[in-house]
Amino acid sequence: MDKNEMESVIEGILFTMGDSVEPGRIAKALEVDKSEVIECLDSMKTRYEEENRGIRLMKLDDSYQMCTSPDIYEYLIKIAKQPKKYVLTEVLLETLSIIAYKQPVTKSEIEKIRGVSCGHAVNKLVEYNLVTELGRLDAPGRPMLFGTTEDFLRSFGVSSIEELPELNPVQIEEFKQEAEEEAKVALNI
Repeated sequence: MDKNEMESVIEGILFTMGDSVEPGRIAKALEVDKSEVIECLDSMKTRYEEENRGIRLMKLDDSYQMCTSPDIYEYLIKIAKQPKKYVLTEVLLETLSIIAYKQPVTKSEIEKIRGVSCGHAVNKLVEYNLVTELGRLDAPGRPMLFGTTEDFLRSFGVSSIEELPELNPVQIEEFKQEAEEEAKVALNI
């Protein structure tokens, strides 16, 4: 299979699947080495960007997905139904941050950090497909574990959680002190 034919088949696969696809699955379907598929995907990704095409290839963790270029969004919404925008309140952002940095994490672990119940916030984040259930913790009660999704990565413009900004230890300590002071005020101490 020559390079042009391989790109054509990969493009068709990604377009048809809609979701992200691992290079290993594509390699198996094409009966070629995974490294050839990755090389081809990276070449396509670069070419789409350089040619300022209406589509882009996004790398999400160890998968690739065909997406619309953000440059054409304003035209897309004129012709397609406007996508539903979700409002991420402070509570949702705080809960999402904890999940992103601590994943996999249980609701009780999130509640220990936040100091308040988080059931509603976690349920909303699952509904918005920014968070997903990853399984259960092997502990009494078998609590559910939560982590971020590919939609989270796309929404925040990162290709993996390793790209999230590093937390500043001094700032973390300041946040802890602020939270303790707020708790004291709330309890009238």
